[in-house]
Amino acid sequence: MRLGVDFGTNRIVVAAADRGNYPLVSFEGAEGSTADWYPSLIALHGHERCYGWEAWQKQVDDAWTVVRSIKRLLEDAGPQTVLDIGEQQVPLNELLSGLASALHTALRESSNLRLPAGAVLEIVLGVPAHANSNQRYLTIEAFRSAGFIVSGILNEPSAASIEFGHRQRQSKSSPETILVYDLGGGTFDASLVKLDENVHDVIASEGIPTIGGDDFDQILADLALEGAKVGQSVRDGLSAAAWFRLLEECRTKKESLNPNSRRIIIDLEHVDPSWESVQISVADFYDAARPLVEETMAATEDLLSRESDGQFEALYITGGGSELPLVARVLRERFGRRVRRSAYTRSATAIGLAIQASQPETYRLSERLARFFGVWRETDAGSRILFDPLFEKGMSLPAPGEKPLMLRRDYTPVHNIGHFRFFECSHRTEGGAPTGDISLWDEIRFPFEPALETEEDLTAVPVRRYGDSNGNGVEELYTCDSGGSISVTITNRASGHSRTYRLGRWSHQAKSVKPGRRGKRGS
Repeated sequence: MRLGVDFGTNRIVVAAADRGNYPLVSFEGAEGSTADWYPSLIALHGHERCYGWEAWQKQVDDAWTVVRSIKRLLEDAGPQTVLDIGEQQVPLNELLSGLASALHTALRESSNLRLPAGAVLEIVLGVPAHANSNQRYLTIEAFRSAGFIVSGILNEPSAASIEFGHRQRQSKSSPETILVYDLGGGTFDASLVKLDENVHDVIASEGIPTIGGDDFDQILADLALEGAKVGQSVRDGLSAAAWFRLLEECRTKKESLNPNSRRIIIDLEHVDPSWESVQISVADFYDAARPLVEETMAATEDLLSRESDGQFEALYITGGGSELPLVARVLRERFGRRVRRSAYTRSATAIGLAIQASQPETYRLSERLARFFGVWRETDAGSRILFDPLFEKGMSLPAPGEKPLMLRRDYTPVHNIGHFRFFECSHRTEGGAPTGDISLWDEIRFPFEPALETEEDLTAVPVRRYGDSNGNGVEELYTCDSGGSISVTITNRASGHSRTYRLGRWSHQAKSVKPGRRGKRGS
C-alpha cells in the first residue's frame, strides 16, 4: 500500500493511492467519532505514554501532560535532545518514534484502509521547505523505525504543487508559474514553482519556522485570559493539562470562524470549572493576529522580488493555518484575483505526496536548497574569519536515485588540528556574511598532524598554529543528497587517514526543550 503522509504540527493527514484516486484515510476518533486526520499528540504520565486520539482523551486528566506541536520542537533538536516536562526528561526522538509507531498501528487497526495481514506501508513523507538536515533525518528515522518504508521525502509546498498540477492542469500544455502559500499549524513556507506538463521546477523557497496556526491559538488564549482578568501569577500556576485544554478550546473556536463572524466566545470552564465564558471581538483578534500574517506577506514578497519580479499566474493557498479568514483577506488585498484556495486546504500536501508515491516516474520534481550551508574559515594568517558557503541557497538538488551533489576543497593546513564549525543561514548580506535565521551545526575536530590520528578526544588537545604549513595536503569532500542531507569526508593525503561525518547537530551535547508556550508570543 502506497501512502502520502503529511506530518503536521497538530494533525497527521494520510492519503492513499488507489487506482488513480487519492482518498484521505479516516481514523476512529474520540468517543466513536471518525476523523480524516490523526492528532500529533503525545501524553505522558510517569513512564506511561500514549499517542494520537488516546492522548487527546487525556486532556481532562491533570495527572497527564499532553504535548502539542512536537514537530515545532524538531527545528532546534538533535539526537540527544530531551523533552523537559518538569518531573522527568524524555528523549525527544523516543517520543517521535512512539508517535510514528502509534500511527502505523492506527492505520492497520483503526482506519478505513482495511489492510490485509502483512501489508507493507510504503510512504512519501512531507517536510517543511525550510527544514534543516536534522529535522529531515529525525523525522525519516522515526517513521522508518516505526515500520514504514520511506520511499521519498518532499517539501510540503512542492507536494501541494503536484496536487495543484494533477487536478487543475489536465487541459493545459503551456508552462505556468504558481506561488504556493503554505501556512500550517506551526510553520510557514512560500515556494515559486514552474509547472510544465509533468515537470515541476521549484524556482525558490522562503520560510518562517516560528509562525503558524499555533500562534493564532496562543493569541486568542492571551486575549481570553486578559478579558477574564486572569493575572500572570494565576497563568503561571496553570497545569500543563489546563493549558492544553485552553489552547484546544481556542483552536476549535478559531477554526469555526467565517468571514461574517463578529464575536468569539471562549468557554474558560474548560480550564477551570469556576471560570466563566469570555467574549472577544473578532476585530480585536484579527488586529492582534495581523502582524503575524504581515510577516508571512513580507517573506512572500521578498521571495517574489528576488526571483520573479512579481510575475506568476496563481497564488495557491494551502495549510490549516491559512483557513483563518484574515489570511485570505490580506492575500486578496495584495494579489487580487490570482489567489486560489485549495479545495483541500488541510490535505493538499498529503494528496500530492500520495500522487508522487504512486507515480514516481510521472511527476519529475526539481527541488532546491532552502538555505545557505557553510563553514567558518580563517584567512589573513588567522587575523580574519570568513564564511565559506559550501552549498548555496537555491541550488538544484538531485532527484531521488540520482548521484548526490559533490563539492571538494583542497588545501595545505597550517594547524595541528582542524576545527570545523558548520552552520546554515537563510540570508547573506551584500558582503557575503551570514544573516537572517542562523542555525549552528556540528563542530568537528580532525587531526592534521599524523601523531594525533589515534586520539579519541581531540577537544582536550590544544590547537597550535605552525609558522608554515606542515606539508600534509588535506581534502574535504562534501555530498548533498536529494533530501538535502549533507556529509563530509576529510582526508589527510599524506597519511591516508580519513573520516566521514554526517553533518547536523550530532556532536552537540544533550539539550532540553519544553512543550508548548505559556505566555505571549516572544516571551
